[in-house]
Amino acid sequence: MEHRAETCPHCRSLLSADAGRPVPPVERHQVWELPEIHPVITEHRLIPGWCPHCQSWVKPELPAEIGRSAFGPRLQAWVAILTGRFRQSRRQVVELLQELCGVSVSLGSIQSLCEETSEALETPYREAKAAVAQAETAHLDETGWKEKGKRQWLWVAVTRLTTVFLVSCSRGRQALRELIGESFPGILHSDRWGAYNVVDPSQRQICWAHLKRDFQALSERQTRAGPLGAWGLREIKRLFAVWHRYQAGELTWAEMRWELVPVRTRLGRLLRLGVSCGDPKAEALCRNLLKLWPALLTFAFVPGVEPTNNRAERALRGAVLWRKGCFGNQSDNGSRFTERILTTVATLRQQDRNIVEYVVAAIQAHRTSQLAPSLLPMATLLGEAA
Repeated sequence: MEHRAETCPHCRSLLSADAGRPVPPVERHQVWELPEIHPVITEHRLIPGWCPHCQSWVKPELPAEIGRSAFGPRLQAWVAILTGRFRQSRRQVVELLQELCGVSVSLGSIQSLCEETSEALETPYREAKAAVAQAETAHLDETGWKEKGKRQWLWVAVTRLTTVFLVSCSRGRQALRELIGESFPGILHSDRWGAYNVVDPSQRQICWAHLKRDFQALSERQTRAGPLGAWGLREIKRLFAVWHRYQAGELTWAEMRWELVPVRTRLGRLLRLGVSCGDPKAEALCRNLLKLWPALLTFAFVPGVEPTNNRAERALRGAVLWRKGCFGNQSDNGSRFTERILTTVATLRQQDRNIVEYVVAAIQAHRTSQLAPSLLPMATLLGEAA
């Protein structure tokens, strides 16, 4: 819309369109607005025809892409995304659709649509989980979950191209193997939880953010562990300073490794002193870190490895907020929906792909018994085929 100046606000003279002088630039002001959303209802009439041979009326079948559902793929995708991406309860989704879109959906229908979406995402989810087992690096973490009020665990594995969630009754090696396979070939980023010990220390990177908290706790103890904790914090500060300079491009890979040599030497001396410091908590920490010594500085020897496990912790943050609002799941189907919708949303965001369009395509494929689009990038799929 164009708004032209017609009169001078000072002298009230009429303004000309061309005064023979350079025209100043046009000032632009844009206003964003949302259109009113109204549901589009398509009525499919099944008109029978008379068969003279069979002497009976024959009713046509609904097209496969329509199915028997009263809701279209896009509406179903909205329901799944509002639930799994924006952490809305089933009742809140009912209210949102009614107030914002004028769509009336029952509470039971919300659950049915979520379950159908879970079925549509089953194959892409399995492909993404299989890709984790072949990844070069993976960040893993776990947090508590609920199913029918019983304790469960929500695991996450973040690779370069995918983020996969798993709801399991186990926090042990069984769930870990289900997520990364029996023989994980890459580097595993994690904390020091015992289940991860199934992976050789030479294939692990212990999270230094966790270790910083451990040494901070030691530094606050009024025992001989206090000075050891303070010493550890100083070395960790130096370690992160070197890493951040490398990340900023101030150091080359070789220079970073060289500057970490004295840090590594002092850390080794600290841990050897700590195993006989007389404080049980400090001694246990130091013994454990000496056993995991190859996993402490893997990031300085393997390109692409990071010193922290922040990727996995950030991936779990949204799920933790969802857990606080929904208190977990009430069925096994609900747990499968949780892991599949979280995996789908996180992976698509990671790859900068449109979430709504993907879920709509997956639902349409499921309704027509076709293969759902993959969560893996096309380049990865072509590489596997070759």
